[in-house]
Amino acid sequence: MRSLLRSPVDLAVIVLLSLLLFVAFFDVAMLAPRNIGWLLRGSDSGENALGLHAWLNDPHATLFRTYLLNAPDGVTLLFTDSNPLLALLVAPLARLAGGDLQVVGPWLLACLILQLSLARALLSPYAPSRLMLWIGVILLTLLPSLFLRQVHVNLCAHWLLLWALWIFIDPRRAADGRWWLAVVVCAALVHSYLLLMVAAIWGSAMLERWIGLEKGRAGRRNLLLGAAGVAIAAATCVFLLVDRGGLVPTHSFGQFGMPIDAPWNPAIGGLARFLPAYAQAPDRQMEAFQYLGAGLLLLIAAMPFSLATGRETIATTGSLHRRLCWLIPAGTVLTMLAITHRMDYAGVTLVHIPLSATMVAALDPIRASARLFWPVAYGLVFAAITAAYRLPPARGQLLLTVALAVQVLDLGGLAHFTRETASGARDPSKWIRTRDPRWAMAISAAHDVTIMPPNAVEQLDLFQELAWRAVDAGRPIRLVYASRSNVVTKARLKREEQAFDRGDLDPHRLYVLLPQAKLPKVSADRIAMLDGVRVILPRPDGRGKND
Repeated sequence: MRSLLRSPVDLAVIVLLSLLLFVAFFDVAMLAPRNIGWLLRGSDSGENALGLHAWLNDPHATLFRTYLLNAPDGVTLLFTDSNPLLALLVAPLARLAGGDLQVVGPWLLACLILQLSLARALLSPYAPSRLMLWIGVILLTLLPSLFLRQVHVNLCAHWLLLWALWIFIDPRRAADGRWWLAVVVCAALVHSYLLLMVAAIWGSAMLERWIGLEKGRAGRRNLLLGAAGVAIAAATCVFLLVDRGGLVPTHSFGQFGMPIDAPWNPAIGGLARFLPAYAQAPDRQMEAFQYLGAGLLLLIAAMPFSLATGRETIATTGSLHRRLCWLIPAGTVLTMLAITHRMDYAGVTLVHIPLSATMVAALDPIRASARLFWPVAYGLVFAAITAAYRLPPARGQLLLTVALAVQVLDLGGLAHFTRETASGARDPSKWIRTRDPRWAMAISAAHDVTIMPPNAVEQLDLFQELAWRAVDAGRPIRLVYASRSNVVTKARLKREEQAFDRGDLDPHRLYVLLPQAKLPKVSADRIAMLDGVRVILPRPDGRGKND
């Protein structure tokens, strides 16, 4: 990794490759920091941008928490699918710049740069030539699951997995708790799924060291102390990042589990050119997507041959692959969790692993358990690439070149799909659902804003525009689309809905009504229709609790 930082040429190649991949899979309009409208169309990326926007503009915000959303309880950045790590990095500049700001597109580009950088750091000690090095770097970046996660950009931080692998493969780095502390804390600040994956790799490193230590108590005591330090740091991050109002259990562990054929099944027609797509459960095709691509599957299939016929050199010693075997315990656990389903769309259990009630409760946050296969996929691809490095140069170069060509051709459909998904960024319009200028006046006249019934998800695009406008006006909105709800918020929203049904209205509040909402008894001058949406305006004088 140090050699990478000393090489301007390699840095230039990485930046160029990152830009080419961004253009191939996304849309350059996503990079404009002031381009906001495309995010407010009812997507998880919109919540990502909204959470950061609220936190940056909230005068009462605390560390990783804003009170402009889900007022008065507030919500943590992590639960709005925002990126706490990125929030810390951009806050000093963003608050000086003021106004609208989105970093979803720039974060995607940064993830590609870091992915290529860590891939290069991983492979450079073993590559027989620069050409084979860069082919391997691109292959280690062309996992389809990386690019399809643009709908939830925090999860594009696959570079954290490569960073953990880079630490793991070197015994000296793996024995240094400072490296693990850095990657574990960064993962915790990006997404809980990535924290779990990185922790699994760290756990394998600790297991390898524990078994490899001599029987003396001192070595194992120091190992336990170092591991405890990393665990305490991770737990502290989680405590700061997670709402503590009593989380409502979802009972959804494994809802988006990985089908057994997912690595070779593109699932959605048109995403791959060489392998047929077999439909999965309708709600699982995107969230459980784990297709590896024909080129990488070819390379993995060739790995036994590469290992059996290849030669060991100083650079590609067999000790690397023997060391990678220590990842098998973590890979086995992650894979078993990934393929555990609650049920398929027909209600038939596919894979069932007996778990105690305590374990099921602990695993409750892992709804999209299919994602846990990512470290296994990267471990397999890394092992396959370095196995090809052991072949005679001509054979190894041919194998890698063919694998890259097949992978690029195979993913043409996926690239078209992700570009089309991102094409909304070309539309400069900020507002679609709330174009009427009276929205701004109504929100500014209110002390706070709510939706009745209190459901942010039903018309998420409407909620996101309302919330963005409310933040701009410095007005809190009383609900939020969060990844997890808590008991306190759930009880409060229920009370507010019951008060609304009774006609007990807050005179300072702007009520935005969903189509099914029953209009309570209220004076006619407070009722308005804005862009086809019924609203109850705040009273100008704010008199009384109702009309």
